[in-house]
Amino acid sequence: MTVTNSKAKAMGAFLKSRRERLSPEDAGLEFASGQRKTPGLRREEVSVLAGVSVTYYTWLEQGRDLTPSKDVIDSIAEALQLSPAEKSHLYQLWNPHAFETPFAGPAVVDPHMQKIIDQLTYPSHITNERSEVLAWNKAAQEMFTDFASIPVQERYFMRLLFEDTEMRNRIVNIEEFSRYSVGVFRTYYDKHRDDSWFETAVEHLTQNSPEFDRLWGQYDVQLKKVNRIVLQPPGIHQPVAYDIHSLVNLSDRPDIHICIYTPATEDPGSDR
Repeated sequence: MTVTNSKAKAMGAFLKSRRERLSPEDAGLEFASGQRKTPGLRREEVSVLAGVSVTYYTWLEQGRDLTPSKDVIDSIAEALQLSPAEKSHLYQLWNPHAFETPFAGPAVVDPHMQKIIDQLTYPSHITNERSEVLAWNKAAQEMFTDFASIPVQERYFMRLLFEDTEMRNRIVNIEEFSRYSVGVFRTYYDKHRDDSWFETAVEHLTQNSPEFDRLWGQYDVQLKKVNRIVLQPPGIHQPVAYDIHSLVNLSDRPDIHICIYTPATEDPGSDR
């Protein structure tokens, strides 16, 4: 089975972005002095490090429908010095047994889930992989923004993160949190390559937010994990640090996530 075309194109773009980020020195290569026209490694240098032909690696970057073995993907991941999150993303794009994941369409939150987050004193909301804010509790509305006043077609966390000035002003570590959020969103974008909504959303954000455009161009990928956010809404004199726990809704809609913000247990500036 070959890698489907859309996934192959995504994998090629991802490999190219990682190659251009890795310097010859970091890869342990010695090269003649002088100006290099190619940022990062050259394709032939990756092929040597990975033990594959230049032609084959070039075809992978071009997004051709090929059947690379897991050993080849492992070797390329090692040559490009991918992080655990990047390696996981590469495997998801390559996996010959994984089909394209169609988006399940409009989501309806189980009323029981709304009742559960309503009982929590910590900020909590429910989103899907488009980052659509489907439900929230009182604490989330107080700490972030008045979700109820935002039109449904604009109530996407990713859009609010870059376009809602009030919400942005409340996030103290906005640069760090934005970088993490864009990395997570990128994994969903590549996962749903056949969903035109993602393409439209990215086009909108790149045109309207220079910061999103900059972060998107870096092609960072990030797995959802416990992450740190520091909030300071109006009326609160000291910023409050939260650890974000993202729980997958184990129902017929695994694309829906429950995000719970619990008070941080360590110094916000510490290395996580």
